[in-house]
Amino acid sequence: MKTNQLKGGAALSYVSIFLTNVVGLFLTPFIIRSLGSAEYGLYTMIGALVGYISILDFGLNNTVIRYVAKYKAKKDNIGEENFLAHSFIMYFFISLLVCIVGTIIYLNLDDLYSETLTPDQIDKAKIMMSVLTFNLAISLPGGAFTGICYGYEEFIKPKTINIIRYLVRSGLVVAILIYGGGAVGLVILDTILNLAIIGINAFIVFRILKVKVKIHEFNKKLFSDILKFSLWIFTFAIVHQLRWQFGQFIIGLYYSTSVVAVYAVGITLGNYYGSFSNAIASVFLPKAIQLTVKEIPKEELTDTFIKISRIILIVLLYILGAFILVGKDFVFFWVGTEYNMAYYYALVIMLGLTPILSQGFANNILEAKNLMAYRGKLLLSLTVLGTIISVFVVKEFGVIELIYVVVFFLLLERVLMIPYYRKKANLDMTRYYKEITPLFICTLVVTGFSLFVNNFLPIRNIYVFLSNALVYSILYLFAVLVVMTDYEKNLFRSVVNKVLSFIKV
Repeated sequence: MKTNQLKGGAALSYVSIFLTNVVGLFLTPFIIRSLGSAEYGLYTMIGALVGYISILDFGLNNTVIRYVAKYKAKKDNIGEENFLAHSFIMYFFISLLVCIVGTIIYLNLDDLYSETLTPDQIDKAKIMMSVLTFNLAISLPGGAFTGICYGYEEFIKPKTINIIRYLVRSGLVVAILIYGGGAVGLVILDTILNLAIIGINAFIVFRILKVKVKIHEFNKKLFSDILKFSLWIFTFAIVHQLRWQFGQFIIGLYYSTSVVAVYAVGITLGNYYGSFSNAIASVFLPKAIQLTVKEIPKEELTDTFIKISRIILIVLLYILGAFILVGKDFVFFWVGTEYNMAYYYALVIMLGLTPILSQGFANNILEAKNLMAYRGKLLLSLTVLGTIISVFVVKEFGVIELIYVVVFFLLLERVLMIPYYRKKANLDMTRYYKEITPLFICTLVVTGFSLFVNNFLPIRNIYVFLSNALVYSILYLFAVLVVMTDYEKNLFRSVVNKVLSFIKV
């Protein structure tokens, strides 16, 4: 049963990633064209503003998973019931705090955006702010039910429900926009769907899994332990919000919502880029993490690190090279000519993310060894400093300069982490960089040659766009096969054989 849940949950995770990316690629331009740049920018800006408040969950949802799994393993039903009761008390106060912060922002929207939003846009912003604050206030405690399911190793039901929710939402979004609905309608839709999902997951928890929530003993120390465990999850949530969402807030203070919309498209493309890495990492990292708890030699640990990083890089560098080559045309065909700058925003973000996404295993080693404090402090310090600088930069210079600041601090964190990975994670970073260098050279050669040829071809021609993408893909495949290891070649053959078998069926 447990094995089926793990395999089924993993498979559904891949389905969810695939659907999110593929449906999102088609749905995003439809939403943009239906709402218009100004209202789409307003929609993403208010969504990002509420996103800052979402960090007030202090990482509690992930903590629920860990603690429930621990109590279940110990067969400590009383401890589990007591923990869940304490968690829901904390969720109550968190929801109350969300409502207070949301209300404060709501009351100050006129002053914050008086110079960049019209009165009609401010009215819409207030409605969306109030609806999304309510949505968040119920979603944070509602997320505990999903956490409980995962703690019980019940993955299939909640993940299936989430996939159905995404498909239903996509269909209803299209219907709402076709019949003249706007951004306010979309946030109301999300709130209704969240209420439905919370109700279904609560039914699974209380009626199917027979979970009980009961205070057996009021324990201040338990509150303290929960908060300590959640601290670094909370820290990384702050970092994520400041890096990728704060920009929309400060851009909205100085520029129109249309400018925010272009920035949001660039961020969206950057997120798609990251999701490819996460999909690959999720296949290899669980097994790799198991190795870290064993005292395996430095050489073997580095071998595993390099193996995972190279596979991720083969995919990421292919996407990066393709985006450099045909990204401008892709953005034009995807969302239109007024979003041309989104290409440059996304490209800079991709360049900054590549070294981070390819080194995820190193962070997993630190987590397995309970050594996240240093990176958490470093990330938070650099991100706060970068955020302060970006406020000045976006006002005095522009949006692309804001992204330069973000990426600079991304890369600075990578550089500063190298000695720590070498010392604490026991990784041979010199050998790591030596063995991934051929992949970068391969990509540089293929992309450089393709760009040279591309200079003689017409732009914004769909046939040229598709031909370029196809020729680049073939060239990259042949070039990367030259520098592939035997393990990577065998993995590639295995994937090709599975795809061919699926096609035959």
